[in-house]
Amino acid sequence: MNTLTTPAGRLGALARAEFTLLGRSRATLLTAVLVPLALPFSMKTVVDGMDVGEVGLSVGTVLLPAAIGFALLFGVYSALVAIYTSRREELVLKRLRTGELRDVEILGGTALPIGVTGVVQSLVLVVGSTVLLDLPAPHAPHLAVLGLLLGLVMCAALAAVTAAVTRTVESAQVTTLPFVLISMALSGVTVPLEMLPDRLASVCELLPLSPVITLVRGGWTGTLSLYEALGALAIAVAWTVPAVFAVGRWFRWEPRR
Repeated sequence: MNTLTTPAGRLGALARAEFTLLGRSRATLLTAVLVPLALPFSMKTVVDGMDVGEVGLSVGTVLLPAAIGFALLFGVYSALVAIYTSRREELVLKRLRTGELRDVEILGGTALPIGVTGVVQSLVLVVGSTVLLDLPAPHAPHLAVLGLLLGLVMCAALAAVTAAVTRTVESAQVTTLPFVLISMALSGVTVPLEMLPDRLASVCELLPLSPVITLVRGGWTGTLSLYEALGALAIAVAWTVPAVFAVGRWFRWEPRR
């Protein structure tokens, strides 16, 4: 049997093609690779001025989750919105649907290179933070890994939802702004939730990216209780499941004219 007729073979073939296209797109590479790596370390002077020690944090445990948050926002979410929109408007998605590929394989195969890039970025950021910020080894690495994986799936699903209402690649810069700006400001990326007033923090904990940052940071600090970890997991799932449903229900395969 030809391996390309199996789901794994079809997914792998599409992913390889997307890796090739990703390497040819300088704009996408800039958004997906350089921006997430550069932004967090530009925040170091700001974090140095915060009294993060009062809430049991250090510069490293603030900057590393922030860096991974930036990687998810710019390297995964924003990049995928542009990619999905571009492939749809160029009729690539429509042509793929005429073959053996299923819808979930088309979306998954398109997202796979970006997801791999996000994982590699996160590993680079962990190494860089360990060396440059004197970050200790994580106390609960399983929480950090869980947070990253949940973030990848959630951001990919939300990217497909956003692409459904995005008319052109250029307009993707606008349609992605609400999620990016709200997440940066209120999900613990730029300011840890531990430093916000209790009432505001309790609301911000319910935002999509907040549980991801909470799990990643808790993986390093080791201060996250089982109840808090399960709560963060529940919030992440509560955002991801409806997003996946929305993709299946409303994702557009035809160009928006």
